[in-house]
Amino acid sequence: MLKDLEEAIGYRFRNITLLQQAMAHSSYANERWHDSLMSNERLEFLGDSILGMLVADYLYRTFPNRPEGELTRMRADMVCERSLAVVAVQLDLGKHLLLGKGEEQGGGRYRESILADAVESVIAACYLDGGMEAAKSFVQKFVLVHVPVNRPNNMDYKTALQEKVQQKKNQTLSYVLVGESGPDHDKHFEVQLRLNDQVVGIGSGSSKKRAEQDAARAALEALYS
Repeated sequence: MLKDLEEAIGYRFRNITLLQQAMAHSSYANERWHDSLMSNERLEFLGDSILGMLVADYLYRTFPNRPEGELTRMRADMVCERSLAVVAVQLDLGKHLLLGKGEEQGGGRYRESILADAVESVIAACYLDGGMEAAKSFVQKFVLVHVPVNRPNNMDYKTALQEKVQQKKNQTLSYVLVGESGPDHDKHFEVQLRLNDQVVGIGSGSSKKRAEQDAARAALEALYS
């Protein structure tokens, strides 16, 4: 089964257990081995840094006339959960994921956050097996083919909203965490966005940052659309 994934990635692993671990969600590792260290979480941590560096290097060299702020937004768009989930669908990673029973029943095979984490884990697995060139080849094939040259697909909504609000004096934005639920491996957060103590947006996501972005998006649509 992993041979199909190797073919989709375009890379043959010397140590196939790295790829297997990249597919092992924490729910599976806890149920099967009672050891979260055997999941893909450590690989995800490494892959996130490798991906960010490779994308930053590419944007720096490709767009010498773009300021730091634009490059930062472009990178954020390319490595965001939604963009990486698209890569996962392209590779059919969902089919290869190793999930615990509860996560399987809860639709984890199609959850964007899990799919995005799996992509980062595969990047790390490639790096550990074949060095930076192997990781770079993966990123070039599947991530750098979608460069947001103009307006990003996944805007930095918090920054965009802050710029709008600052056009008037005495405006104060605050993000308030109002809800947190789910197990450690699948947290869900709900945030209220308040403008001068008035709620102007509510957002949710798998992290506080994502929930804040979602709340800012809702506020932009409500206040300025």
